[in-house]
Amino acid sequence: MNLKEYAAHDGLGLAELVGKREVSPVELARAAKQAIDAVDPVVKAVVETYPDRIEELDEADVGEGPFCGVPFLIKDVGGHEKGRKIEFGSRLCKGMRADFDTNLFKLLKASGVNVIGRSNAPEYSIAGSAENMLYGNTSTPWREGYSAGGSTGGGAAAVSAGMVPMAHGSDIGGSIRIPAAWCGGVGLKPSRGRISFGPVLDEGGFGLAMNFVQSKTMRDTAAMLDCLSVPQPGDPFIVAKPSEPYLSFVSERPAPLRIAWTAKPLMDAPVDPEIAAATQAIAETLAAMGHHVEEAEFPFDGERASREMAHFWFFGFHKRIDEYAQKMDRTVGPHTLEPVVLEIYKLAQRMDPYRFLDALAWINRARRKIGAFFTGYDVLLSPSAAVVSPPHGVLGLNHEGYDPVEYIAYGDRPVQFSFPFNVAGAPAISLPLAMHSNGQPIGIQLAGRPAEDHVLIALGAALEEALPWSERVPPLHVSHRC
Repeated sequence: MNLKEYAAHDGLGLAELVGKREVSPVELARAAKQAIDAVDPVVKAVVETYPDRIEELDEADVGEGPFCGVPFLIKDVGGHEKGRKIEFGSRLCKGMRADFDTNLFKLLKASGVNVIGRSNAPEYSIAGSAENMLYGNTSTPWREGYSAGGSTGGGAAAVSAGMVPMAHGSDIGGSIRIPAAWCGGVGLKPSRGRISFGPVLDEGGFGLAMNFVQSKTMRDTAAMLDCLSVPQPGDPFIVAKPSEPYLSFVSERPAPLRIAWTAKPLMDAPVDPEIAAATQAIAETLAAMGHHVEEAEFPFDGERASREMAHFWFFGFHKRIDEYAQKMDRTVGPHTLEPVVLEIYKLAQRMDPYRFLDALAWINRARRKIGAFFTGYDVLLSPSAAVVSPPHGVLGLNHEGYDPVEYIAYGDRPVQFSFPFNVAGAPAISLPLAMHSNGQPIGIQLAGRPAEDHVLIALGAALEEALPWSERVPPLHVSHRC
């Protein structure tokens, strides 16, 4: 299998070849490593590969799930595998190894994927761009020197550049959808509680975070959701699922839906006119499909959300950092933490717990307003991000002099449309449905009601059929290096 053939397939496509014995998991792993070697020196998405999962792979250790033998990358933030490095993109944690397997890793292994390495992410997944002082900056495959997004920028860039067909992602404020938008991929944030955060955590980010994948097709997205949405012992709650597998919804076309759309800013920051126009064009496409589509005001105060989140996300953050410092026998300071992260650490040390409770109360009120909005609509259509990918240095954490609250608002403005659905616990997906005149992809977001991930999968598959993106290949792609 040459690199062009390898990169042309999605995950299920590669697994089908394995099932037919036309290619082996070892051959796929070698192709993935060759692809990484060919394009990653420019993209800088991959921070480590595992020789024992490539040339030395024991095929008997590969799971028999629907993605049998498919090369996969784990994000350098979560999805821990016992004994492997997990550094959180931080000099403080350089060389740190995980002490246990997460439920997510166990589910991924059962799906059949072959985890061949780690992808880049910002320090502790805090920024909207995969830039850090430990491993450097990840570029979108569409333009060297421009952000792949964050925090799952490494995974999204690796998928869009053809290194792997899928990669682990996590999302506490848009970290799956933002990089999907800026790299031209598919990024679903599932419903709250859909995928287990065990065995140590009940929920990530006090309920705002969710693990899943970066992908390039709707069928891979749906099939992997079937693999990962398996309740685990001790999970705090179980989220309702449809009676049919998620993959079945890829071939179904939904009955007419009530779809609201907006491209109006949620914060004091404009939306790129071309992105707004693309959003309206998709609304018109959905109307032509027979859906009931109308423009609507979305009830979310993005500026207030950013202020509240600084006092919510980082409650107890200093305790976590101190534990890492003790484990690694290092001290916390400017030589181990990036400037913004160090200021967040200091904020956490002095944080008033009553302020945390106030933020929690605000989230409850905001979630209920969003819930009320969705009593009138099935889906909200919006931009995934207000702008296309900015240059490196704009959204990184290596900025001096920022108050943490100011930094969160600064970082949220370009990606203002993602966070409401972490608050709501609702599914939301970014799809690569348009291109900007500057040659970069435009992500369009669909969001729905909690537990209705299948509605977004069916609607996303319909748009993939109507406006296919599979032939759209970025300049920094494996196929150009064959």
